Amino acid sequence: MNWFNRYRDLAYWLRLIVGLMFACQGGQSLSAEEYKDFGKDRLNSSPRHGEWVDIKSGDRTIKAFVVYPERKDKAPAVLVIQEIFGLTDWLRSLCDELAENGVIAIAPDFLNGQKFEDADSASKAVSAVTQDQIKTVLDATADYALKIPACNGTLAVCGFCRGGGWTFAYANENPKLKAAYSFYGTAPDETSKVANIQCPVYGFYGENDERVNATIPKAEELMKAAGKKYEPVIYKGAGHGFMRSGEPSNPAVREGDKKARDEAWERWKKLLKQLR
Repeated sequence: MNWFNRYRDLAYWLRLIVGLMFACQGGQSLSAEEYKDFGKDRLNSSPRHGEWVDIKSGDRTIKAFVVYPERKDKAPAVLVIQEIFGLTDWLRSLCDELAENGVIAIAPDFLNGQKFEDADSASKAVSAVTQDQIKTVLDATADYALKIPACNGTLAVCGFCRGGGWTFAYANENPKLKAAYSFYGTAPDETSKVANIQCPVYGFYGENDERVNATIPKAEELMKAAGKKYEPVIYKGAGHGFMRSGEPSNPAVREGDKKARDEAWERWKKLLKQLR
């Protein structure tokens, strides 16, 4: 990671100083809402319909957020998998942005509404979610999405950070998927993890994220050997999490990540138009 690029952002420095002042004065850090989350402005001003829904899965009820596009015909549905911070306002605003581009976006809550003060706590909570739980939640959400009257029967999946890795893994679990969009998530490292993939997988990665990028070559090798379509793109000057850190409404937006986010969205919009 290029730490100089990270810290040269004046907005980041100001937020860091304010956080330190709070810590020194009261022994507490900024709340998760103040420090990490944003996106409500877009949600509050959106002309599109967004709502919380309950999805039944055995004895469990899964909460999910759905946003519908404004269109006169039925639309594809895209499962949206959260990053480590959970089903944040930013993720919900991204669902709205997806709906703006013509798809039904539905994001299940894997963490039951939990909020976190820091990335370490969030990472621990997400790490506690088992592979069986991931599949159960996504299967239930996929079934729900396909039964939405406004859905045309086409299903895709996207995910960010840890959710990007889950996206690639779920492409191997659900043959109904027409596309998978993995954003800076670790890629598969075994033949068994790609053998059942039926849809193309599109990868979106930041140049300054070698921890994740180091997994790409093996996945390319495995996908090619299995006759699967995998198209990774690495965006110059971007770090991990650039879709969130490059969001214009992010108070600590990073310019390199913003450029990468814009480029990634241009690519993604074209791919979304291919869904039928």
